[in-house]
Amino acid sequence: MVMMRRVAMVLSMVIFGWVYQITHPPPPKICGRPGGPPVTGPRIKLRDGRHLAYTEYGLPKDVAKFKLIFIHGFTSCRYDRVVTFPPEVYQELGVHIVSFDRPGYGESDPDPNRTPESLAMDVEELADQLGLGSKFYVLGFSMGGQAVWGCIKYIPHSAPNRNCRRLAGAGMIAPVVNYWWPGFPSNLSTEAYYFQLPQDQWTLRVAHYAPWLTYWWNTQNWFPASAVAAGRAEVFSSQDLEIIANEEFCSGQLRAYPMQQGNFESLHRDMMVGFGRWEFDPMDMEINPIPDGGGSVHLWHGEEDQMVPVTLQRYIAKKLPWVKYHELPGKGHMFPLIPEISQSMIKALLYDEN
Repeated sequence: MVMMRRVAMVLSMVIFGWVYQITHPPPPKICGRPGGPPVTGPRIKLRDGRHLAYTEYGLPKDVAKFKLIFIHGFTSCRYDRVVTFPPEVYQELGVHIVSFDRPGYGESDPDPNRTPESLAMDVEELADQLGLGSKFYVLGFSMGGQAVWGCIKYIPHSAPNRNCRRLAGAGMIAPVVNYWWPGFPSNLSTEAYYFQLPQDQWTLRVAHYAPWLTYWWNTQNWFPASAVAAGRAEVFSSQDLEIIANEEFCSGQLRAYPMQQGNFESLHRDMMVGFGRWEFDPMDMEINPIPDGGGSVHLWHGEEDQMVPVTLQRYIAKKLPWVKYHELPGKGHMFPLIPEISQSMIKALLYDEN
């Protein structure tokens, strides 16, 4: 009997150790620390001691008419080509753009406590430390577009003694949606959810219902994990594939840059935050957060987007009439990589054009 108890105890310890190992990712390789990648560009130090890496584009901020902060998407970084233009384009737009690595990406320190609100506070602190002034614009693509909802929610009301309308305007390009936002009719969100590949359905189920298993699910070899993270052709529209084929994509070194600190605090954290339980529902924001003659909130989405179903964006636009919705016929998810389109979107945002 004693021997059986000892065997049971040993087996329990082995199982516990195995479960702990598969559900706890290795620590991130933080930039600038022993064993981590080097710091190669400018960074600010945030309120909690983390660092945020950034890059500036366009006109000098002291002469630019507009200041804009760009938020990159999934698997990307601050060098996203959505805001990379020839000098004469920045001159025409009159804009100074700041693009930053979101926490855990590139050279920005991970934030294990990241939420939509904390990222919005990072954006505002970046604007303050870089001296962008009392008002600035935000623009996000894909997962970065989803993050703009947090900026709209929290930055205008970030502190009682601050200008309560800090944002001059906000733009979302093909923003990722959370299928569990309560404002969606259940039949609509369910239909859109099953529009995805089965392996992506399971990946998001895990991220939402069992976030502690996210690392294991995306690293195990028994079942296929995220097709989006793997960049499989099935998640792109035919137009997306044409854009990708014609793009001169970055070198291998820069392709590895976004996730150089590890996939968990970049890709997996994105899944857990983006599809987890939010502290607010964007569709509850019935009142325009940028009123009284200020800028507008724009949302652009491709009619043939295979990653983010257009039906949910149409519902959001109907639910929130203060959002200026632009649906692009024949376009997929990657349309902002077409320079003419990205330039026209930024112009519409800054000059508040329909």
